[in-house]
Amino acid sequence: MKRVVFNQKGGVGKTSITCNLAAISAARGLRTLVIDLDVQGNSTHYLVGEIDADAFPAEAQGVAGLFKQTVGSRKMRQNPDSFVWETPSENLFLLPSSPVLTQLEKELESRYKIYKLRDALEKLDEEYDRVYIDTPPNFNFYSKSALIAADTVLVPFDCDSFARQSLYSLMENIAELQEDHNPDLEVEGIVINQFNSQARLPGELVAELEEEGYPVCSTYLNTSVKMKESHREHRPLVDMAPSHKLTLQFLELYAELEGRRR
Repeated sequence: MKRVVFNQKGGVGKTSITCNLAAISAARGLRTLVIDLDVQGNSTHYLVGEIDADAFPAEAQGVAGLFKQTVGSRKMRQNPDSFVWETPSENLFLLPSSPVLTQLEKELESRYKIYKLRDALEKLDEEYDRVYIDTPPNFNFYSKSALIAADTVLVPFDCDSFARQSLYSLMENIAELQEDHNPDLEVEGIVINQFNSQARLPGELVAELEEEGYPVCSTYLNTSVKMKESHREHRPLVDMAPSHKLTLQFLELYAELEGRRR
């Protein structure tokens, strides 16, 4: 099961949603892989902290190494699993991001390597029960690669008017990609994030999305400083604060999504 978390708008919680759902999956005993395709590396920093650049050369790290070898000699290529790192959490693994992804993008595009992530994940099908993919906040080579490789896509939505306009463009882009590259990709749901039940606008926006037929998840995620603390500690909420209100909302969202797969 491969799930990509994507929105073209930044600051909507892609990393928080990716890593916390993945951490719950791992806590449930499922071998779970997080793939960080955002050059900013927020999922990487969240799950493993700062990376020692001397010990792990950027061009050989995680996703960058995986993609880089596709433009080199076939005889020198390694199994995709060799680029995967362990995290401090049991059953939770990571294909980390790297600054080199920016430099690689044009070469990968020119050589039409858009299907290479899908090919790599097919080789890892037997290794991992769940794959969660964090994406950059734009419709570029890496986000397209993720959408081509995934079974489903989750769309974080942070309840403002700009987010709504961005959503329309995003859904058009996903529909075009489905038609051209991945007809089996399912828009699994729109995740309402940073929801403020005390304000009128968020509720109105969500109601309007539902009236327009968008697949809004029934579980909403509230704004909480606990998430920032979780980022700072490099510990997903299910590990750091298992009984916190936001953790319980993530658990409910996870159960909602997994329940649809049965």
